[in-house]
Amino acid sequence: MNKYFLAVCILALQGKLLAQNADSVWFVNNYTKIERLIPMRDGIKLFTSIYLPKDQREKHPVLMTRTPYSCAPYGEDKMLPVWKAYLMAYARENFIFVLQDVRGRYMSEGEFMDVRPFNKNKKNKTDIDEASDSYDAIDWLVKNIPNNNQRVGVFGTSYPGFYSTEASLSGHPALKAVSPQAPVTDWFIGDDFHHKGAFFAMDGFSFYPTFGKPHPTPTMNYGTGFSTPIKDNYQFYLQTGALKNLAALAGDSIKFWHEMYEHPDYDAWWQARDARRGLYNVQPAMLWVGGLFDAEDCWGAWNAYKACEKQSPQTNSKIVMGPWYHGQWSREGSYLGNIRFGSNTSKWYQENIEVPFFIHHLKGKGSIDNIAEANIFFTGENNWKTFDQWPAKNVEYKKLFVHPDGSLAFSNNVAGSKTPGSKQAAYSEYTSDPAHPVPYTEDVHDDRTREYMTDDQRFASRRPDVLTFQTALLNEDLTLAGPVMADLLTSISTTDADFVVKLIDVFPDDFVYKDSVLGNGKGYPMGGYQLLVRGEIMRGKYRNSFEKPEPFLPGKISRVLYELPDVAHTFKKGHRLMIQVQSSWFPLADRNPQEFLNIYKAGDKDFKKSIIRIYHDAINQTNFVLPVLK
Repeated sequence: MNKYFLAVCILALQGKLLAQNADSVWFVNNYTKIERLIPMRDGIKLFTSIYLPKDQREKHPVLMTRTPYSCAPYGEDKMLPVWKAYLMAYARENFIFVLQDVRGRYMSEGEFMDVRPFNKNKKNKTDIDEASDSYDAIDWLVKNIPNNNQRVGVFGTSYPGFYSTEASLSGHPALKAVSPQAPVTDWFIGDDFHHKGAFFAMDGFSFYPTFGKPHPTPTMNYGTGFSTPIKDNYQFYLQTGALKNLAALAGDSIKFWHEMYEHPDYDAWWQARDARRGLYNVQPAMLWVGGLFDAEDCWGAWNAYKACEKQSPQTNSKIVMGPWYHGQWSREGSYLGNIRFGSNTSKWYQENIEVPFFIHHLKGKGSIDNIAEANIFFTGENNWKTFDQWPAKNVEYKKLFVHPDGSLAFSNNVAGSKTPGSKQAAYSEYTSDPAHPVPYTEDVHDDRTREYMTDDQRFASRRPDVLTFQTALLNEDLTLAGPVMADLLTSISTTDADFVVKLIDVFPDDFVYKDSVLGNGKGYPMGGYQLLVRGEIMRGKYRNSFEKPEPFLPGKISRVLYELPDVAHTFKKGHRLMIQVQSSWFPLADRNPQEFLNIYKAGDKDFKKSIIRIYHDAINQTNFVLPVLK
């Protein structure tokens, strides 16, 4: 780290600490905290912390977050450190802040249920869901909190993003604006616990032995979870072996963990927990927010917005996607890992989109004319773009074909790849060995990193069990705006396998960032960097249906067609577009035994090698459908 960079960081930190000290004094002097148990329609009481402005000159709006992660600090003499975040912008506008422990969590009564299904046919007081709890909380607040203006907003990130989505379905007339941010949306298809049916065991196991502990009575402390004895997550999960061994480590008390194991396919139990199913007749204005490099809930932000647009077209619904990890829009947003964005994108979002959104809808002040339908940051070129719909109207879906020489091109001219009259097809081949799965990142880690979403993929390019295809040097910019489809023509030597497709931007060999562009200060060599723009896994047995898995016939060519979450990226002139294909992504996703069976009940002896072939001949043309912005 150079001395100039270090000096700038020290000065910036000193200035930030001085500002926070002044803000903390102001907040403590201008706000009062009260705590209440708010009754729900079935008699259960939910613990709620309420921060009230002392200003009496006007009535104030309510901004609420409902959370399973605790509304600590508890005690009316203990303040949430609002001054450490951009929430101070709302405090300066005298917003009433409300934090609530959801049903069955921390200091609230009742029974907790993960991603509790929305019930659109509630008939009596015992028919409750998160939408009805939101309604009852809002109703109590506007009737009992002094000096409120009868206008309520709800927002939250991740699991609180899910509760924000559910609040939008409450139908309460005082609820005017909602912002689900990185909202948990579907834990089987694309968020947190599963991606396209593949179990994200590392994320789940690091989270759930603490989060999933039973607490039949209210408590302020959930304690600690399972501590892995090996601080190398690749080695720990490989040594632990089959998923049933992981379940044994989790113990018998973690209810949801074992419920997942009892529902290996996308059955009615999972489908009821898809938050998109309730997104009809949504009343409040909606601001969906997510990160292009969100390792937890990137899929949910894109797809909840799309469902709202399709199922509730009359709703005032907008989306913002920035170049962020999970929740980075509330933190420094100039870089992620080794990749730099050229500006503090988080600060821009806070000042130009989120804060104006809530001030306008809850106070009737200011303009939101500059908030478009879709406000998307495009990495590569590092610019915000706005659209009146997403995906954009001016997108052309173009097929990028795999050629026998390992190249990628928009031309499908593969003449010569199969001799006329010959039965021999052209393919690229690798052996997927569950005993030596492809790591998701190069380095040794204990916890899953958030930076892997932008990691250099050169380590994977060097493995024999990873196929690498790339274009020639681009002679002009190529901008992608929307979902990418992987259309794999494949055969395997066993009856099941996973497929991981990674979309990669290959930087020029002489690429360097300018010193003036803020980064992480680590000086990583960027020449030839292989930037992971988007990666996604597909459990092969679900290629035709997530509800009804099907085995592969060994040696028979099959199509595996699946969608990667949306991208917003410009491959600059002089770069290359690369695609990697592999069959493990460990320990990010669990290992597939590569035999058609219930993976949650598989034993250590069920794991087998599989020979994977990706075809690229005149008949079986593996390709990738790219959303090219014209």
